Amino acid sequence: MQNNHQIAIIGLGYVGLPLALEFSKKYPVIGFDINEQRVNELNDGIDRTMEANIKDLQNQVVEGRKGNGNGIHFTSCKDQLKASNTYIITVPTPIDEYNQPNLRPLLKATELIGSVLKKGDIVIYESTVYPGCTEEDCVPVLELVSGLVFNSDFYCGYSPERINPGDKLKTLINIKKVTSGSNPQIASVIDDLYKSIIVAGTHLAPSIKVAEASKAIENAQRDINISFVNELALIFDRMGIDTNDVIDAAATKWNFLKYKPGLVGGHCIGVDPYYLAHKAESMGYHPQVILSGRRVNNQMGQFIANKVIKLMIQKNHKINGSKVLINGFTFKENCPDTRNSRVIDIYNELKQFGLDVDIYDPWADKDHVFEEYGIELIEEADCVYDAIVLAVSHDAFIDLDLSRLTKENSVVFDTKSVMSRNLVDARL
Repeated sequence: MQNNHQIAIIGLGYVGLPLALEFSKKYPVIGFDINEQRVNELNDGIDRTMEANIKDLQNQVVEGRKGNGNGIHFTSCKDQLKASNTYIITVPTPIDEYNQPNLRPLLKATELIGSVLKKGDIVIYESTVYPGCTEEDCVPVLELVSGLVFNSDFYCGYSPERINPGDKLKTLINIKKVTSGSNPQIASVIDDLYKSIIVAGTHLAPSIKVAEASKAIENAQRDINISFVNELALIFDRMGIDTNDVIDAAATKWNFLKYKPGLVGGHCIGVDPYYLAHKAESMGYHPQVILSGRRVNNQMGQFIANKVIKLMIQKNHKINGSKVLINGFTFKENCPDTRNSRVIDIYNELKQFGLDVDIYDPWADKDHVFEEYGIELIEEADCVYDAIVLAVSHDAFIDLDLSRLTKENSVVFDTKSVMSRNLVDARL
């Protein structure tokens, strides 16, 4: 196994595709996804997530077709997975409407692998989970479906993903990778496998559960830090002082952590703390700090919308029927990723006040946004608005000419604090 990995990547999104491409430069790789359209696009050298280097993608597809020992082939056919001996699962692990972990995609992928699992195979999970999930939830499914025995017939590992969507500097190979395995020998094999592609190196955790926990706290820590400055923004707004001015002053001390207030969305920071909280509660402990941070961050969209309404009233706008433009819908700047975008909270709150709300985002996939959120993004902002909310700091919005979109008493709210102060009525 040490030198004979036949790799299958299950899930070809923001995590799976970059991983599949890097491994395919040294090993034969099957990239599997249940979305046939996604598979067909990738085989044609098209990546709508914009995470892949298109030249790399096209080259590795060509290498895969040659069958010379490396390269990649994308498929949605389960039977093509049978030749693999190392399976890496990178499917989404979202939360439901009650903020509880939704393991359905993970367990369905696990069932799929269980149906093709053979003696000696290794299954590695990269999807973010709570500590214990791999061995307590996934392994029993693998055993049941395959009829094989864990740590005797097959083995498992966990290596949490650390992909930063849209970041072209901190790419997969430039971020240190945590690895783990279900016994010391397999842990070493898995660590060596990742070392073969990760330039930044690896950290071999002492157990799968430790590796799972490390991922959970990475994002919970960021969530809590951001919730602190978000709470400061709520307080300082009542005092009539600018939060960013306060942060800039405090940051002159060497050990101050300069976090900024804002919406907290995306596939990690706004989701992972709930996984950790779920596990804690199942063991009889109700997390205080983690969940309080989530409550603060979850109210920021409502706060922004209500602030816009107050400013509009101050400028003598009739609220019902007024037109508002929200610039940006993705969860971060210069990236097409709309997973768990909290811009939806601003939109929903403004709609409840009876406003006519447009959303413009040149990065977001309009069809996907409509399918996922039921919102039709406009093709272009080309009329005059009573209020404009900068929700995402895409480069295209930083130097936006507001004069053609606003009138004398229009309200401009900058949630990212990136626009010139003299152009905005308020910022977060």
